[in-house]
Amino acid sequence: IAIRRSKLPDPKELGNAGSFFKNPVVPEADYQRIRQAHPDVVAYPAGDGLRKLAAGWLIERAGWKGHRGNGHGVHAAQALVLVNHGGARGADIEALSRRIMDDI
Repeated sequence: IAIRRSKLPDPKELGNAGSFFKNPVVPEADYQRIRQAHPDVVAYPAGDGLRKLAAGWLIERAGWKGHRGNGHGVHAAQALVLVNHGGARGADIEALSRRIMDDI
């Protein structure tokens, strides 16, 4: 619980969707191509010639970490967490998640 509290905002203080994004799994060849362009990419072996990319790294690298707009945003301390700063609806959070995924 202590680790969770250190990574996620308290929902009593800031509405959030928790750790929202899934780490994408890509073929080794795609990972190598990404690594050539971004040597600091965070990835883990996923077996069978696959690599799991850290979604938080991708989101942060794309400039979304700390983004804020229309009552919602991406948490400033943890890029995987979508937050409701007030007034955002579920559809707004979903639309934000789609914008982030489309951007990446």
